Amino acid sequence: MPDSGEDLFSLLDLTEYEADALEELLLLGRTTAPDLAEATGIPKARIYGVLDALSEAGYVKVIPGRPKRYEPHEPAAIAERAVENRRHAYERFREDVEAVEEAFVEEYAPVRDRGVDELSPTEDLFHVVDVGEPSERETRRLFREADEGVYVLSKSFGYIDAVRPAIRDAVDCGVAVDVLLLHPESLSTENRQRQAEIRETLADEFPSVSVRVSDRVLPWRGTFVDPDLSYESGQGLLMVEQEEVPNHHRQAAVTENPSFVAGMWQYFDLLWRHESIPADPDPDTRSEE
Repeated sequence: MPDSGEDLFSLLDLTEYEADALEELLLLGRTTAPDLAEATGIPKARIYGVLDALSEAGYVKVIPGRPKRYEPHEPAAIAERAVENRRHAYERFREDVEAVEEAFVEEYAPVRDRGVDELSPTEDLFHVVDVGEPSERETRRLFREADEGVYVLSKSFGYIDAVRPAIRDAVDCGVAVDVLLLHPESLSTENRQRQAEIRETLADEFPSVSVRVSDRVLPWRGTFVDPDLSYESGQGLLMVEQEEVPNHHRQAAVTENPSFVAGMWQYFDLLWRHESIPADPDPDTRSEE
C-alpha cells in the first residue's frame, strides 16, 4: 500500500500549528491570516508567527496587499525545498562540528587512551547491554558486519522479526547463517508453536539458512560472527539461560574478543555436529502424512 501524502508533514520539522496551517493552505489555496486562523483553530495571536515561519522555510509565499494573502508553493516545490533545507542544515552542522573537532580531540583523546590502558580483564572481554531493543540492535549490527558466517544459538529465535532485514542483508551478501534451536519437545506448547512458525519462515524466506535442533538444554543463547581459531577476528553477543528472570531485567554480554568468540564457536560446533538434527520446518504436517 502506498504511503499517505500526509506522511510528508511529519518529515518537515514543523510545529503542530505550522503543519496544520500548511495543510490547510494546500487545501484552500490563497487566503488571509484571519481566515486561515478560523479554518484551523490556530489562535489569531499566533497565526502571523506561524505563517512567517512557513514563509522563511520556503513553503509559503506572501502576497503583498491589504490585507496580506498567503499562498502555498506547489507540492513538488515544497518537497524539494524540504530536502534543500535539510541539506543546508546538515552543512551548517558539519561546519560547526569541524570548527571544534580539533580542540575536542586534543582535550579528550588522552583521557580515552588512558581509559583503554586501564581496562580490567573483564572489561576487555565484554561489555553488557540490556535485553530487548539494545540487544536486538547489537544483533542486527552483528549480522550486517559479518563477512563469512553468523551462528545463532536460541530457544526459538523469537526475536526474528526485529532482525529480519539484517538477516536478509547478510544472506544477500553471501554470508553463511547457521541457526541452532532447542528441540520442540523441550518447549512449552506456546513456544513450540511459535518456533514452528519461525522455522517455516526461515525455510520459506531464507532457504540458504541452515537450521538444526538440539535436545540438549542450552545453557546460553546468543549470536556470534566470523569466529577464527587463529584468534584474529570474531565478535558476538550472549546471555545465560535464566527462565525465572524476565527479559526486561536481564542483560546480554557483547564481546569483540577473538579468543572468547572462538570458544563460543567450538561449543556451537560440537552441538551442531554431534548433538542436533536437521529441523523440520513443519513438524505437524509431517506427523499427519
